[in-house]
Amino acid sequence: MSLRSSPPLTGTSQVLQQRPHVGVSVLIRRQGDVLLLLRKGAHGAGTWAPPGGHLEYGETPEECARREVKEEVGVEVEDVSFRAVTNDVFAEPGKHYITLWMEASLAAGEPCVEASDEVAAVGWFSPDALPSPLFLPVLNLLAGRSYPPSGGRL
Repeated sequence: MSLRSSPPLTGTSQVLQQRPHVGVSVLIRRQGDVLLLLRKGAHGAGTWAPPGGHLEYGETPEECARREVKEEVGVEVEDVSFRAVTNDVFAEPGKHYITLWMEASLAAGEPCVEASDEVAAVGWFSPDALPSPLFLPVLNLLAGRSYPPSGGRL
């Protein structure tokens, strides 16, 4: 099964020499709803996604998940566990990410815009009524283009 999210990149040697980055995205649920934020100031600005960001050198995916959630939406999470991996090629900005999808439980706090340079809004959404537009990794996860296939739900 091929999980390519877009056609292969061609063009300048600069794009071809780039290596994928590792991102971590964190699914947090409350009473069946999922926490999403409106991205701002980076690739994917203006799209909705769960909290997340770059995996830092020496960091575990679980540590990254806790850190990014705290930095972006100001809450503590617990019971962080692996869910899936997506292969996300952003053809327009020439970026390629491997996104590690984690799941976590809300431990303390009420989500808010903590990183105003990265986040425009936060909210809880029913998986049956997600906002639009969604960030490419979310679209890939929902389409089942993941390892293991996600079954089309957040």
